This record gives sequence, C-alpha cells and structure tokens, in this order.
Amino acid sequence: MANLKTTFAGIQAPNPFWLASAPPTDKAYNVERAYEAGWGGVVWKTLGEDPAAVNVSSRYSATYDAKGQVVGFNNIELITDRSLEINLREIEAVKKHWPEQALVVSLMVPCVEDSWKRIVKLVEETGADGLELNFGCPHGMPERGMGAAVGQVPDIVEQVTRWCKLHSRLPVIVKLTPNITDIRFSARAAKAGGADAVSLINTINSITGIDLDQMVARPIVDGKSTHGGYCGPAVKPIALNMVSEIARDPATFGLPISGIGGISNWRDAAEFIALGAGSVQVCTAAMIHGFRIVTEMKDGLSRWMDSKGYEKLEDFRGLAVANTTDWKYLNMNYKVVANINDDSCIGCGRCYISCEDTSHQAIAKLPQPDGSNRYQVIEDECVGCNLCEITCPVSACITMEQREADKPYLSWIHDERNPHREVGH
Repeated sequence: MANLKTTFAGIQAPNPFWLASAPPTDKAYNVERAYEAGWGGVVWKTLGEDPAAVNVSSRYSATYDAKGQVVGFNNIELITDRSLEINLREIEAVKKHWPEQALVVSLMVPCVEDSWKRIVKLVEETGADGLELNFGCPHGMPERGMGAAVGQVPDIVEQVTRWCKLHSRLPVIVKLTPNITDIRFSARAAKAGGADAVSLINTINSITGIDLDQMVARPIVDGKSTHGGYCGPAVKPIALNMVSEIARDPATFGLPISGIGGISNWRDAAEFIALGAGSVQVCTAAMIHGFRIVTEMKDGLSRWMDSKGYEKLEDFRGLAVANTTDWKYLNMNYKVVANINDDSCIGCGRCYISCEDTSHQAIAKLPQPDGSNRYQVIEDECVGCNLCEITCPVSACITMEQREADKPYLSWIHDERNPHREVGH
C-alpha cells in the first residue's frame, strides 16, 4: 500500500488531505471530528483581533450543473466570529489530543507590525504547527485593510511575511489571492519575505446569480446582497493554472505549495500534486458531502499510486510541471485529427452540429438508406481542435489520432509564419 505521509514546510502529517481555513474548521468540535474521520491536517479558520468579526444571515449561495449537483459555492462569511481567547484555548487543547495531525492556524490582522507580532506569539504558545497568513479574503475585509487588499500588493505581502518570520519560529505559509493580474508577483514577494510555503488559491470574487423576482443577487440579506468568495469544482482549472505558474517560475522554484481550489476527489488531489503541491486543502467537498469523504480520497489516491508503482507522494509530485509551458514553445508541427468509431456512434449528430455551426466544417453527414445518418471526418479540413470529442456523449467514440509524426519539432518563435520569429538560432 502506498505511503501517503507528507512533510510540508517542515510540518508532518499522516496524509496530504487537509481541511482549508473555512467554516468546517471554526471550532474544536468540528476539527476533532475531522481528525476522527481521517483528515491529515486542518487550517483553523482565520483568527483576528478582538472584538471578533460579526457575520450576517444568510451567507452562502451556489451554482449547479444539469443534474443539480453543486459545482460552485459562494460565501460572504467573514473570519471567525468567536473571540480570540476561546479559539486559542481550543487550538491548544486539540493539538494536545491530536499530536500526529497537522494543525495550522490562519491569521488576519491589520498591517501593523505590533498586531502581527502579538498574534503570532499567542498562536505559537498553543503548540500549533504553523501559521497561514490570509492575504486573500475578497469580501468584508479588504475595505478594512486586510485580506485581498494585502494580497494584491506584493510589497505589503513581503513586509508582513517578514514580520511574521521575525517574530515567530513557526513555519509561515502565505495564502495568495487569485483576484490579481499575475499571481507570480505575490508568490515572489512571499518568498522574498522568507515564507516557508504558499497556499492557493483563495476564493474568487463572484456573484453566483440573480433572483429575478426580487431583483437581488444571492445570498440575500434583507433585500440586498454583495459579491462573495467563489470556490468548489468550478474554480479548479483556475487554481491548477496558478499553482503551475508558481511551480515553474524560476523565481519561486522549490517553494512548497499547498494546493486549494475545487478538490473533490482523489484524482483532483493527484493533479495538484503532479503540478508540485505538497499538500492539498479541501473545503466545499467537505461542506457538501461531510468529513467522511476523506476516506474515499485516501483510498483512491493510494490505489492509483499502487497501480502506477508510486510508493510515496514524492515519486510523482511535480512530474507534470516540466510538461507545462508557454504557448510559444508548443510544437507547431504536431497534428491530430478526429476519428469517429462507427461501431460506437449512436448517430446523435452532436459532433456534426458543433463542427458545422461553430468550428471548421470538418464532419460530413452521410444519409443512409434506412433514414439514419452516418458521420465521417473530412481530414483535410480537420484542425484537431477536440470540439467533436468534447461534445460526443459516448465515451471513446471519437478519438484524436496523430498525423505527420515524422516532422521535427518547431516552436512558434522559430516558425517562418511568425513575422516576429527569431532568426539564426
């Protein structure tokens, strides 16, 4: 059986599945039940200075797929609304009862050195394993000079990180906001400030929908609403891209990454780890399905690793990074065309409609004597865009097959069709 133990930024955990800083980690009751269920670690919901934040009712909204499953989750909840003293007392007790599980504490206070100095020392006294600096909350806190207002300014990210490293012996993880033009600048700033790791992504600014009867966005608070933080499966592609940007950036090479964003099963976790993540944080999936979902995550990841011959997480961590590059370095001579398996085709015509209406008119509709239609790819017109494969409802009915495999590698920067190509290299 594969070994799922991990050491992230010096913090040991029995597995890489951690609960993210969010409502599920707001109190000892939740956290202890999570540990009992098998989670390798938790990031305690963000602490702040007293008096504690005050939250509103209601707080959540969602987007759904055609089957009614939640694909995106939006919340307007703030940091913990319990006192700092109660949280610190519970953190200390939980860590004593569960010494093998990772316990990281999320923090957010004003950008004043004394405020950060005070709170990191208080957390250190609890015996917690690490600090996560919340530089990403997109609602309710930026106007107070915290959250995304910090994460969007690299100079402040570096400064606050340096304060925390100066005043605490604990590992410092900087949680990055995705509500920024280029996340690499914040990651570089965190590293310059001495961060032991970064975690990403925090939630994305969002409005999930409008109630057209009341003419107000959801969630509704006495007839009004506001933008919130978006998470869940819908944000996973964005999170994967941002993780890869940091993993392959020479300026942040080797900086440990905790992956966050739409992780709902073992495969999601494996994808983040393949892009360099040393741990993964989960929130929405636990809120929708409960803490026991981690059992399937651990079992699935372990079985997949066994099938691939990976004995430990490090055996495949980061393997996909080298294969992620900029568009200009892709092989212009690589060509694939679609192929339709007549034996599997159900004749629905979805591939034909999508290609005929919105792509390259590369599929022919061939009427049959019995009144049905057969569909055939016109290879000379096919550009290998994958649209037909994506729209086909039958698994593996349409496949993409390579052509012209004998042509040498050619990047766009050297392609003679590029008016700005590099010549003589």
